[in-house]
Amino acid sequence: MLKTAGFSVVKELINHREPREITLQRLTRRKIMKKTALLFIFLYSFATLAQVSQNSVKLSPAEQGMAAARRLIEKNPKNFEAYNALALALSRRARETSDVAFYAQAQDALGKSFEISPENFDGERTAVWLLLGRHEFPAALEKAKELNKKAPDDVMLYGFLTDANVEIGNYDDAEKAAQWMLDLRPGNLPGTTRAAYLRELFGDIDGSVELMNMAYQSTPPSEAEDRAWILSQIGHLQLTSGKNSDAETSLQQALAIFPGYHYALQNLAKVRIEQKRYQDAVNLLQQRYDAAKHAENLYDLAEALELVGRVDEAQKAFAEFETKSLAESILKDNSDRELIFYYADHSRQPAKALEIANQEFAWRHDVFTLDAYAWALHVNGRDAEALKNIQTALAVGIRDAKILRHAGEIALAAGNRAAAERYLNESSQLNAPGSKRARELLATLFRISQN
Repeated sequence: MLKTAGFSVVKELINHREPREITLQRLTRRKIMKKTALLFIFLYSFATLAQVSQNSVKLSPAEQGMAAARRLIEKNPKNFEAYNALALALSRRARETSDVAFYAQAQDALGKSFEISPENFDGERTAVWLLLGRHEFPAALEKAKELNKKAPDDVMLYGFLTDANVEIGNYDDAEKAAQWMLDLRPGNLPGTTRAAYLRELFGDIDGSVELMNMAYQSTPPSEAEDRAWILSQIGHLQLTSGKNSDAETSLQQALAIFPGYHYALQNLAKVRIEQKRYQDAVNLLQQRYDAAKHAENLYDLAEALELVGRVDEAQKAFAEFETKSLAESILKDNSDRELIFYYADHSRQPAKALEIANQEFAWRHDVFTLDAYAWALHVNGRDAEALKNIQTALAVGIRDAKILRHAGEIALAAGNRAAAERYLNESSQLNAPGSKRARELLATLFRISQN
C-alpha cells in the first residue's frame, strides 16, 4: 500500500492548503494529468553530452540535444547511449514542432542502439516514451509495467505509467503512479507537472496552476520549450476558469520565449474567441495549421472560420478535415474526438458520429472520450445511456465548461430538468469556453418556466 507520512497525499489535501515550503509529495491533490494533454516534460539535460557551440544559441533545446548526440556518435559509432540520447532529443523535437516525423527518426535511432546493445534499459525506457508520443497508450502501459518490475525505483517509469493510465482513463492507477514519482524524488519536475494535470482532472484548477507555477520557477531559462509548454498549460488553466486576461498574458509570454509555439497558438486562439476577436483567432489557428498540418488543427481552424462568417472556406476546411481524419482513424494517434463532434454538430450525421465514438470508446475511457461518446449517444436519441456516461466523466471531478454544458443538454433531453439546470449553472459560472451556450440554454429554460 502506498504510504506517505501515514497517509496518501492524493486523498488528503482536498481543501487544506499546506505551507508553501512543504515537499511536493504532500501536494499531489487537494482533490487532485488533450489531446493534451498528454504531458511529456522529461527535462533531461543534454549538457552532460557535450558543450554546445556558440552557434547553438539559435537552436532549440531539442536541436541542441540532437547535435550533441550526433557529435558523440561521430566520435564513437558504437556508443549505444548516444543513440538513446539522439532518440530522446528527436522525441523532444516532435513535441517542440508537433511534427510526428521526428518519432520515426527517433525509432530509427533506437533501432541502432539495440543493434549495438540489445535490450539496454535506457533504450527500452525511451521506447516507452515513443509509444506514448504516438498515442499507443495500451502498449506503452504494458511495456512500462514490464520495465517497472525490473527497476521499481526508476522515477520516469512511474511518469510513463501515469501518462498511459491517464489517457486510457485508469485514474486511480495514474494517481498511484504519480504519488510514487513524488515519494521517490520529492519536487521532481516531471512529477510536479503530472500532479498538476491530475489536479485539473480532479477539479482543483487553482491547485493545478499553483503546481505549474512551481514547475515554471524550477525550470532553467535554457529549457525554452519546457518553459513555453508550462506557460501554455497555465494559460489553458486560466482560460478554463474564466481568467481570460491572465491567460492572454501567460500565452503571450510563452510565444515570446518560444515563437510560433503550437500549444500557445492554440490556446491564445481560444482566448481571442472568448474576446470575440474571431479574425485574430483565425490568424493564429492558420499559423498553427501551416506549421503542423494535423487534422485536429484543421478542425479548429474550420470552426474559427465559421465564427468569422467565412462560410465557404469553413465548409472547404471541414471537408478536408473529414478526409484527413478518416484516413488516420485506424491509428491510435487520430483525431476521432474532433471527427465525432464534426459529425454530431456540423454535418449532422449522428450515425457516423456514433460509429467513430464506439471505435474510440472500445479502448479508452478517459473523461474526454466519455464526453464525446456521450454526445454521440445523445444526438442518436439514446439519452439515458448518454447521461450515464457523461456522469461517469464528471464523477472524476473535472470542471470543464463544455463537458458540463453537454451534461446539461443531455440531462434535459433525458427528462431530468433538475440535473440539467445544475450542470448548466456550473458551466455558466465558470465563464469559460462553453459557458455562453449554457447561459443561453438557462435563459430558455427560465422563459419556459415563466409561461
